[in-house]
Amino acid sequence: MQWLNQNASAIGAITSTLTLLIWLFYAQLLYNGYIRQRRPRIIINRGHGKDLDSLCLISNMSAEAIFVEHIIAVLDTDSGERQLDITDYQQPGEEDRSTRTYQGPLPSGAYLHVGAFRGILDRVAHHHGVMPPDHRPGQDWGQNATPRAIEIRVIAIYGSEDAPIGARRRFCLTDDGHDCLLTPDGLDTQRLTSRRHRHRIRHWMREL
Repeated sequence: MQWLNQNASAIGAITSTLTLLIWLFYAQLLYNGYIRQRRPRIIINRGHGKDLDSLCLISNMSAEAIFVEHIIAVLDTDSGERQLDITDYQQPGEEDRSTRTYQGPLPSGAYLHVGAFRGILDRVAHHHGVMPPDHRPGQDWGQNATPRAIEIRVIAIYGSEDAPIGARRRFCLTDDGHDCLLTPDGLDTQRLTSRRHRHRIRHWMREL
């Protein structure tokens, strides 16, 4: 007790320092959790199969709603990229052939499908004047456009942020001998939220 009394000031200072470090540690954990919840999260995936008849699915796994501005399909060929904004579309079978759009708010936890990959490929090919003979990779579709992959890009506004955010995912086209298969070239959708990425997104929007 005599030793404690003699060193009370030093012990109190050490205790206060350790308490401060513990509070800073927990504050950092809370801040990281808050930032993780606030971070936008868009997932691009295929559904109902692995071939061109599978659906292209876009899911909003963010904590808040997003506003989808553009959905871009990019066909990668031996002679370069060919892209098309597929946000607007026409419903097949409708008499008036009115134009509809995927543009609009997408709530948290919701998803939309933008059609089958086969239809997306047809739209991009038709827009650029090339026609796929039988949707098989490794074949010339015209204009030296031999397809290698298709990339889906999403441009959106998240919450109250002014600058657009984005997401992209690339699917390689492989021939299994019977059909054309879609193989993601990565385990997850690439998130485009940094300042450098947002500059690239603005460049995409200017190209449209």
